[in-house]
Amino acid sequence: MERDYPLEKVRNFGIIAHIDAGKTTTTERVLFYTGKKHKIGEVHEGETTTDWMEQERERGITITSAAVTCFWLPTYAPTDKNKKHRFNIIDTPGHIDFTVEVKRSLRVLDGAVVVFDGVAGVEPQSETNWRYADEAKVPRVCFVNKLDRTGASFEHSYATILDRLTKKAVRMQIPIGLEEKHEGVIDLLRMKAYYFEGDMGNQVIEKDIPENLKADAEKYHSELVEKIVETDDAMMTEYLEGMIPGMDVLKKTLRKAVIANEIFPVFAGSALKNKGVQLVLDAVIDYLPAPTDIAAITGIDPNNDAAIVRHASDTEPFSALAFKVATDPFVGQLIFFRVYSGTLTAGSYVYNPRTRNKERIGRILRMHANDREEVKQVFAGEIAAAVGLKDTITSDTLCDEDNAIILDRIVFPEPVISLRIEPKTKADQEKMGMALNRLAQEDPTFKVSTDQETGETIISGMGELHLEIIVDRMKREFAVEANVGKPQVAYRETIHGHSEAEGKYIKQSGGRGNYGHVKIKVKPMEVLTKEELEDLPKNTKRSLGFEFINTIKGGVIPQEYIAPCEKGFKEGLDRGVLAGFKMVNVSVELWDGSYHEVDSNEMAFKIAASMAIQDACRRANPVILEPMMKVEVVTPEKFMGDVTGNLSSKRALIEGMEDRGMNKVIKAIVPLSEMFGYMTGLRSMTEGRASFTMEFFRYDMVPNNVAETIISARK
Repeated sequence: MERDYPLEKVRNFGIIAHIDAGKTTTTERVLFYTGKKHKIGEVHEGETTTDWMEQERERGITITSAAVTCFWLPTYAPTDKNKKHRFNIIDTPGHIDFTVEVKRSLRVLDGAVVVFDGVAGVEPQSETNWRYADEAKVPRVCFVNKLDRTGASFEHSYATILDRLTKKAVRMQIPIGLEEKHEGVIDLLRMKAYYFEGDMGNQVIEKDIPENLKADAEKYHSELVEKIVETDDAMMTEYLEGMIPGMDVLKKTLRKAVIANEIFPVFAGSALKNKGVQLVLDAVIDYLPAPTDIAAITGIDPNNDAAIVRHASDTEPFSALAFKVATDPFVGQLIFFRVYSGTLTAGSYVYNPRTRNKERIGRILRMHANDREEVKQVFAGEIAAAVGLKDTITSDTLCDEDNAIILDRIVFPEPVISLRIEPKTKADQEKMGMALNRLAQEDPTFKVSTDQETGETIISGMGELHLEIIVDRMKREFAVEANVGKPQVAYRETIHGHSEAEGKYIKQSGGRGNYGHVKIKVKPMEVLTKEELEDLPKNTKRSLGFEFINTIKGGVIPQEYIAPCEKGFKEGLDRGVLAGFKMVNVSVELWDGSYHEVDSNEMAFKIAASMAIQDACRRANPVILEPMMKVEVVTPEKFMGDVTGNLSSKRALIEGMEDRGMNKVIKAIVPLSEMFGYMTGLRSMTEGRASFTMEFFRYDMVPNNVAETIISARK
């Protein structure tokens, strides 16, 4: 079977933004203009394609990322069939509680369209998503949306991109008119004006630039050309000598710069009023990379840890990354994957290096949100979903058994909030366990655990809304009724001092006994740069929040007991010394100990290590840490005093205030424990006119009086 589209004509990109910036509305326009659907659905009417879950339609927000395949002929070559490109698009959520969807989508995409609100500009979640895209080194084009709204300002939004995100952004367009006078856009490269007429703005009309905007267009055109030639030394020299490059050369150079993340082009328009979206699709073809334009993917050989490189080619051995698990009511469990090299045929077997097992691919589906099209084969650079994989989870590599490779896993943030949950009836008991298991498989930021002391089930996630949606899905999709307790904060413990301790476990019980003896030193774990981490000595092992240094000399503890000691240290840190919360950022050095020829065994050393670390941490000035949230409140000016006063009473650190249109924006760092139910209080304080967004910032030390309350509540 031949591929129906050459690889260089494929674009895998995501649409990312802060909540309410207009991502889903933009995606709907994309589907309409590419002929994927014949009617535009609106978010406020609950009729959009990519928001297909009941909860998404009810709340008007995106919860789960949806994949869509469509085709596009650029507006500047509407009849040239050779210019037609295939788009694999992922529409991602904007709400911070579902940040996992953005992170995993960016990991498998080659580019992104970042949508900004034309009134607000860069908002908190825009910054987080931009950071994720930076980590994934994903090229981006920016779209300043909603320029038809009251208070819209393209220049303000552009300034916030330069100020808060990157100095490498450059205007590709400026709007013709703003608010209700927003008519179209000026292309600063072509130096033409574009208007959008006909049914739903589907006719793109090219005209000359209006007289009143000619001076601005000339000024910004020169800026754009300068920015482009700066990325190429030879072109820069010619430019300084007075040679102006032609349009094709400028486009080619700009494409190279965008793919190298040296320039981020900024476009303008209003998706709701059908202005500007087609030109953004042209930009996706012109400037975002095809799978062949990005660097070859690297992984490691599971047999010997050697580095392996795979190129985006159908002839290379098969390798793919599973980036999402979803439950489909009609076909069961779906595994979304991105093919990096080779091809995959339905009915064939794939190898999973994590489980060391082979699994059969039953069917391969190309997804259009919750609709699906069955295909027999997928090729390098494509995104698809597989049916029939039972043991595959998010981040697993799927590959050819004879040419095994492990691709980098996706790293997800830890949950910050927990709830106690119990089934309402005995019949719900078994169903609840199965439902929670399935939901945890789908969402790596959702965790299920059991409280060892009380035996209660605890669910943990990224925020109140996240857990609310999980409980709601359990009820609707799995018919499980459950009672939910009050939210709990995921506190942590750490140490601020140095100490030493020894752990001795000796037990005689007739016959062979148990003997384990360790001496350790503990200290707070230092934050290291990437270079320092790579230079760590061989005897040091680091994992998230824990460092183990082995300085045993002369075999006082045999080598086979070192790994059980490390395991004992980790288990000892799972339960903190103040209030039983998990301990983090502890560095432990195993420097001495002893063993018995007959009585020593792995279990004895594990118990001795666990006892030693608990003892050492008690004497190393232990403290409790709490999650701090970055909060942004948008409120009319007359309520500003009340809102800031209320935030201060919640132990908030007010970082600054600024104007946004007619409103004031208050930025603060607030403990998560103080933010439960904040929306209700904020609404009553501001006659329902204020709103807020919140995202995890960092862990900070809890004040003494609060720590005492937490400790006494745990006893």
